[in-house]
Amino acid sequence: MEMAMAFHKPLTSSLSTNPNPRRGLCFSSSLLFNCKLPSSPIATAPLKFPFRNSASAPIKCSVSTETPQEKKSQLMRRRDIRNIAIVAHVDHGKTTLVDAMLKQAKVFRDNQFVQERIMDSNDLERERGITILSKNTSISYKDTKINIIDTPGHSDFGGEVERVLNMVEGVLLVVDSVEGPMPQTRFVLKKALEFGHAVVVVVNKIDRPSARPDYVVNATFELFIELNATDEQCDFQVIYASGIKGKAGLSPENLAEDLGPLFESIIRCIPGPRIEKDGALQMLATNIEYDEHKGRIAIGRVHAGVLQKGMDVRVCTTEDACRYARVSELFVYEKFIRVPAATVEAGDICAVCGIDDIQIGETIADKSSGKPLPAIKVEEPTVKMAFAINTSPFVGREGKYVTSRNLRDRLYREIERNLAMRVEDGETADTFIVSGRGTLHITILIENMRREGYEFMVGPPKVINRKVGDKLHEPFEIATVEVPEEHMGSVVELLGKRRGQMFDMQAVGSEGTTLLKYKIPTRGLLGLRNAILTASRGTAILNTIFDSYGPWAGDITTRDQGSLVVFEEGSTTSYALFSAQERGQMFVGPGVDVYKGQIVGIHQRPGDLSLNVCKKKAATNIRSNKEQTVVLDSPLDYSLDDCIEYIQEDEVVEVTPLSIRMCKNTKLAKTTSYDRYSVIGSRTLSTTILRKKNSYVIVYASWVGLILTQFNASCLKSHHKVGGG
Repeated sequence: MEMAMAFHKPLTSSLSTNPNPRRGLCFSSSLLFNCKLPSSPIATAPLKFPFRNSASAPIKCSVSTETPQEKKSQLMRRRDIRNIAIVAHVDHGKTTLVDAMLKQAKVFRDNQFVQERIMDSNDLERERGITILSKNTSISYKDTKINIIDTPGHSDFGGEVERVLNMVEGVLLVVDSVEGPMPQTRFVLKKALEFGHAVVVVVNKIDRPSARPDYVVNATFELFIELNATDEQCDFQVIYASGIKGKAGLSPENLAEDLGPLFESIIRCIPGPRIEKDGALQMLATNIEYDEHKGRIAIGRVHAGVLQKGMDVRVCTTEDACRYARVSELFVYEKFIRVPAATVEAGDICAVCGIDDIQIGETIADKSSGKPLPAIKVEEPTVKMAFAINTSPFVGREGKYVTSRNLRDRLYREIERNLAMRVEDGETADTFIVSGRGTLHITILIENMRREGYEFMVGPPKVINRKVGDKLHEPFEIATVEVPEEHMGSVVELLGKRRGQMFDMQAVGSEGTTLLKYKIPTRGLLGLRNAILTASRGTAILNTIFDSYGPWAGDITTRDQGSLVVFEEGSTTSYALFSAQERGQMFVGPGVDVYKGQIVGIHQRPGDLSLNVCKKKAATNIRSNKEQTVVLDSPLDYSLDDCIEYIQEDEVVEVTPLSIRMCKNTKLAKTTSYDRYSVIGSRTLSTTILRKKNSYVIVYASWVGLILTQFNASCLKSHHKVGGG
């Protein structure tokens, strides 16, 4: 049945150029469509926006809400519920848009104080300004309950997105009005299309001065074509919005005063959940939370049947591996909180308590005739890091959990919830190998553990290679860099040194910014973020996403400079740091406790150099009118991410609740090396004398490099024998 819709103000329609006319047309949102909807109370009633100044306009649907296969089967759709996930690239405005949706749906009181990015409830999320964990909420609109899942935008947390797509029937794909589709946009859209979900494209931040909505819509359509979307999915609805202002509309020039058009597109174009109402109970545990009083809480969507409080159920992984349990409490999401419920019908998202050993991917089924649902599958990790107990002299000073048993229990507890992460036992009993989607994925785990009171050491990140036949393959990623034109040369040179291959370059907006796209080995990305910021003076923006495995690209040098290493335990002094800072940039200031082997700075030349930063000025009986003023450079303040990017094969990061230190790995330290010689004597422009026990080295600076001459203590006593030679 076709429904003709009337509107008050005529809107002009426009067609965009279609690169593939057989795949459907790419329309701007001002083009008007008739919606084909099944007969229902919602379909027969005229559209009425409860929000003020919302222009009534027709909404087109990307996916038919009824299929011939559905009529033949016993499945039916619920018309009173919509389950959606909001997906996008990092910093494209997902969480801010959810804030506006919650406020306009009257989730909060008018006089209630609501902080920004209310869905980012984790302290770490607020500090970093990113979403790390997916979260559920719900709103009500026109007697329809809309379950909303806010998802992470960073590629390292793609496993969170893959999990929640099992719970929804459609997605809001949020795209920045200037940047357009980015690497993570491609990843989340690919997963949504594989599930067959309906897609509503939201061009966000439309109020930016350099917004280019036509380009963004066309680029998004081309992305649909590249990902082999169906004709119905390519015919997507476009909504233009400003999440921070809480406005949306069907054209960039004619925004309503609220998000009414966005809500209407969700109701019209996202189908309700397809359920088997009278079938046996089936619920897939998609997420796990923990409460001190209720224990483990399983979150998921009821696919079939009815779930009741106090009900005996069967928990299944496969048909042959099942166990029995009882549901003690049941909750559903209403507005921003969980509320108790006696029963939950198929199609709704709920939280289940009482099953202490429930795992993500398991099915809560009917006790007698329930069958398990297909397990959740996520992509494999690409980066690994070694975790070990803290073996530094300062062990136990700040942390509460320092043993290998504590470390092992915490790591294996993490993989129960984090499906994209893997943990394996290392070569020794106190070492564990943690694999993840990227360095940030593992760094977030490290930061959470140190805040919980753990002390441990981590090694440098390494890529996970594969053997394909007789050839070694390594992971490659797509890196996009936004950089001003004046710094483009240095950034291109840096990426070229790391085996990156440019395949696209284009101007972005009117600010003189260039967008570079590279295919680069994951090894080349380790430590790249700080190097790019240095090369561009802090103006470049780097985003990456895993692409595929390819043949080994060759050797890559990630760091040209060595480290300044302490060879004596003690407390740093200004007197020693004043002479040490001439040899590089320091990480520490005066009055800091250090130990032998700790890294306290960056050497200005290749190779490591040992220093004594605890030396005190000798006290004499000669009076002076004034002490010499010591002026120290400000030490570099490296965060946990910076330290992990900095370290190399023979170095580790010591992580404690209050401190982050870098040190040489004693297991890999070389027993004989000029790097561990100490400076004795004054250093001139041409000569430096180094000492280790009874062996000496004179380093002569020349135009052709450094000339090393080694001799013993007896030669030093008769200096005339070597002086001049």
